Amino acid sequence: MRKISADTWAWALYDWANSAFATTVMAGFFPVFFKEFWCMGAPAADSTFRLGAANSGAGLLVAVLAPFLGAIADRGGSKKRFLGFFASVGVLATLSLFLIPKGEWPLAALAYATAMAGFMGGNIFYDSLLVSVSRKEDYDFSSALGFSLGYLGGGLLFSLNIFMVLKPGLFGMASAADAVRFSFLLVAVWWGIFSLPLLMLVKERKSPLAGRGHSIRKGLRDLAETFRHIRGLKPVLYFLIAYWLYIDGVDTIIVMAVDYGLSLGFSSSDLMTALLITQFVGFPSAIAFGRLGERFGVKKALSAGLLIYCGVIFWGYKMDSAAEFYALAVIIGLAQGGVQALSRSYYARLIPKDRSAQFFGFYNMLGKFAAVLGPVLMGWVSVATRNPRVSILSLLLLIGGGLVILNFTKAGAVEDSGGADI
Repeated sequence: MRKISADTWAWALYDWANSAFATTVMAGFFPVFFKEFWCMGAPAADSTFRLGAANSGAGLLVAVLAPFLGAIADRGGSKKRFLGFFASVGVLATLSLFLIPKGEWPLAALAYATAMAGFMGGNIFYDSLLVSVSRKEDYDFSSALGFSLGYLGGGLLFSLNIFMVLKPGLFGMASAADAVRFSFLLVAVWWGIFSLPLLMLVKERKSPLAGRGHSIRKGLRDLAETFRHIRGLKPVLYFLIAYWLYIDGVDTIIVMAVDYGLSLGFSSSDLMTALLITQFVGFPSAIAFGRLGERFGVKKALSAGLLIYCGVIFWGYKMDSAAEFYALAVIIGLAQGGVQALSRSYYARLIPKDRSAQFFGFYNMLGKFAAVLGPVLMGWVSVATRNPRVSILSLLLLIGGGLVILNFTKAGAVEDSGGADI
């Protein structure tokens, strides 16, 4: 029987907290509401491009800042402080979506991009705290626990929000649009409240160096050293290149799936149901992938998840019914949490523990630069071809390329807890 520490539970609950934003806002209601409420009357291709630009703008901001912030946080022992700041930005920006009137798509895009920056920026420091709350041999399980709680918590709140939209009168609201806007308010409250266990209970090792100014100067010097270190650690460098490619495709599917379904003519209710399916399938599947990583090796389990995504893209290109979208939702739910969790735990094994925020800064930087390219690429292909089906095929280059690099590089002396090749 595996014993899970209070620190690990408190850490994992942050996934429960911020996954409400990822599910209800990022993947669920915002793409639909942006297209039908804030961009009402605009061509579908144009609203797709605007949504992609908002996602990419947030990704670019965090990508530029991530390594610098990670270096400073490691030197100053301030990972929790930075996480609290970014979470607060995300919560307040999500709250502001409740207030933006119909047709004001520039304001909505700005608020959404700011909330995305808070969400992604907080994850830099959340990810880096994995090495503080878990033993190395438990990285796979602990990482998977976080993602599984995220799927469960995000799915539960999303279920309530969907019920509100379907039956707004039961909640004293005049329309489904009012219910969607109120859902943004609920997400902000949920995110804020369930962030507190991590901020209050997780113990972060403090730097012996005093003084914020010294931490900033030394942290920035450490950044250059970390970059040189990464270049010298071939397993880290090759993994980061592979991760940069495949997580681009994975993240783009997450943020653009609903918009893609709308472009194919599926109803918003079908799309919301499919998202719920993904959430609740993802809850046990993330834990299962963690077990697979321990049993067969992280690289093998991660590769299996990426191969599933390649199949999803081919099927998504040809699908023409809501039933197929539901089936794809099940398949994505099986793989999504596993790919995310095992990527994080694999990388945690490769990096120095005392520089986790710096190294995770680079990890998240590459993920966010990927998020800059993926949605814009998909949006641009959609506009250029006027065929959204073609746009999804571009993601094969990213996921397939990452899979190839992951499997044609050697991890050197790095081994997983089960003794299999990583």
